[in-house]
Amino acid sequence: MRTKPVDRIVAEGGQGEGGELKRTMSLLQLTLFSVGATLGTGIFVVLGEAVPLAGPAVVLSFVLAAVTALFSALSYAELAGTIPVSGSSYSYAYATLGELVAWVCGWCLLLEYAVSVSAVSVGWGSYLNEFFDAAFGFTIPAEISNPPGDGGLVNVPAVIVVLFATFLLLRGTSESATANTVMVFLKIGVLLFFCAVAFTAMHSGNLTPFAPMGWAGISAAGSKVFFSYIGFDAASTAGEEAKNPRRDLPMAIMLSLAIVTAVYVLVGLAAVGAMHWQEFDLSGSEASLARVLDEATGRTWPSMILSLGAVIAIASVVLTVMYGQTRILFAMSRDGLVPQVFQKVSPGRRVPVANTVIVAAFISVLAAVIPLGRLVDATSIGTLFAFALVSVGVIVLRRTRPDLPRSFRTPLYPLTPLLGVALCLYLMVGLGGVTWIVFALWSAAGLVAYFLYGRRHSRLAGGSAGKGAP
Repeated sequence: MRTKPVDRIVAEGGQGEGGELKRTMSLLQLTLFSVGATLGTGIFVVLGEAVPLAGPAVVLSFVLAAVTALFSALSYAELAGTIPVSGSSYSYAYATLGELVAWVCGWCLLLEYAVSVSAVSVGWGSYLNEFFDAAFGFTIPAEISNPPGDGGLVNVPAVIVVLFATFLLLRGTSESATANTVMVFLKIGVLLFFCAVAFTAMHSGNLTPFAPMGWAGISAAGSKVFFSYIGFDAASTAGEEAKNPRRDLPMAIMLSLAIVTAVYVLVGLAAVGAMHWQEFDLSGSEASLARVLDEATGRTWPSMILSLGAVIAIASVVLTVMYGQTRILFAMSRDGLVPQVFQKVSPGRRVPVANTVIVAAFISVLAAVIPLGRLVDATSIGTLFAFALVSVGVIVLRRTRPDLPRSFRTPLYPLTPLLGVALCLYLMVGLGGVTWIVFALWSAAGLVAYFLYGRRHSRLAGGSAGKGAP
């Protein structure tokens, strides 16, 4: 239950074994990092699975998920401005709820980031096939483009996009942020193009009945599409590489959430307006938006443009979420809870090279062999748990350290963080029993790892793992 003092967490910010991280990221880059990690994850990949659950009311499901994310985002904004370091909710939990809870939070974040990247990589491969089919009339053989269980042996395209993101991350943070900025603007342009084409094929009859499954369907789809809001906290993982973290981190988190919510609602409305919700049976392909354009227009060129844009733009999700995971592992390693190799910084590039390579290898294996549906739900439950802990952390830190300077304060305290916890738990309940079993097994494995390694090597407890680190 030992907590790490906030002053010590902040003082150690940026420091790793062999060097320190470099502060290069502006408010625009931080905002687009969060947008890049969020926008596309659900709308490009999961919409086809959510529409059959809620019908046209899937638009309200996005709003429900957005409100849940908003309460969590307000808590994130306060803690990011108060504790501007790389560890995101792991570091916030360490300062407020104790080492064991922080470990569980960090362990859940590993599930969130690794699995979400893997899921998006699977979707990337589907859009690559859609583009090849529309442009050249051929597709990559299922044996090497689908995971086992989906008619394939190994998903090679998913591995390729992970390797591309790894290459950018190893070149440096500034270069990664610049590449992400270009990809995010491209992604927004592609989604606006989708809306422009889909709205021309819109039929009011497709929107009735609006909520055929009632509130239960809206809620179930909300639990599913919450996956599409994972990533708005990506800016909080860049606390040690932001130029002005206390000012920019809270602003970046709130701006990114506003941008992605507006785009999601617009795209969701355009999709269900252009194609009847009962036709959203897109089994065998995660490229749901491209299929909407095919069905709505009867032509191939709109879906070809969308698929090409998605191929390029979804890579930004892989890039930014992989970045977030490496920085959380960096913070955990600095605390001694995971091996030292994860905090070693390259003197030249000022990035954690070994950390990035290990993460890339792990994600590549997941993306290559696990089907998308299993990945989505496992990601959502780990994320919701971490978000709930952040909201609790705001309450604890307000009570234990009211003197800390806060560049942003959560409005309507304590109602806002309490609602954040309640909504996260509500959406967690909406996930399936198998997902809960996976979450329980993952958490149990994390506890075993903590008591076998983390507890004995903790720097806060005077362990040996952190020796030599600043």
